[in-house]
Amino acid sequence: MAAATVNEHLPTPLDATSEPPPLFDGTTRLYISLTCPFAQRTWITRNYKGLYDKIKVVPINLRNRPAWYKEKVYPENKVPSLEHNGKVIGESLDLIKYIDSNFEGPSLLPNDHAKKQFAEDLIAYTDTFNKTVFTSFKGDTVKEAGPAFDHLENALSKFEDGPFFLGHEFSLADVAYIPFVERFQIAFSALWNYDIAAGRPKLAKWIEEVNKIDAYKPTKTDPNELVEHYKARFLAQ
Repeated sequence: MAAATVNEHLPTPLDATSEPPPLFDGTTRLYISLTCPFAQRTWITRNYKGLYDKIKVVPINLRNRPAWYKEKVYPENKVPSLEHNGKVIGESLDLIKYIDSNFEGPSLLPNDHAKKQFAEDLIAYTDTFNKTVFTSFKGDTVKEAGPAFDHLENALSKFEDGPFFLGHEFSLADVAYIPFVERFQIAFSALWNYDIAAGRPKLAKWIEEVNKIDAYKPTKTDPNELVEHYKARFLAQ
């Protein structure tokens, strides 16, 4: 069961003109971009566990990022990253597991061995899923992306006791996929007039149920901005 949700007002993203926060002062900071799906994974995890007071979200403007972020916080110069206990760690799939296991709040991985292993396998497949769909944008998009969405439909049939990948339990597997499925659903509808959930009832139900989760709602991207971004990035001749 998710922790209580807080109606949070996030600060304006920090850019090249912004001063750094008081780094390594004992505050745990999650550096994100409000539009990055990788960062969104960690943002959802933090919200779901109710860590509003324990982990401070610090949005970064990726188009005009501050020099101090690379120099003093995270040399990779990417988001997300987490400043915790005097060190900074990155990579979204590692971070969602780190946040889940190192902080209080409802667990996002089950004790059941079979379900836990299935979740790990699904999380490991996310890069293949994303690569398949993004690569399809350059070809016969709907046809080439189809198997990736079919994979999710089949995975959602594994446990019949609820709408999520692990049945009734919302987990890190759901967290890993929803930022990308959210964007693909918007993009395929707007740019290719295709509903990724058509003929995939489990996927349709999963999207519907994840959209009811309060920890996820404030992290969603702006659909119009996303379509313009994808047009410029993938469809520009």
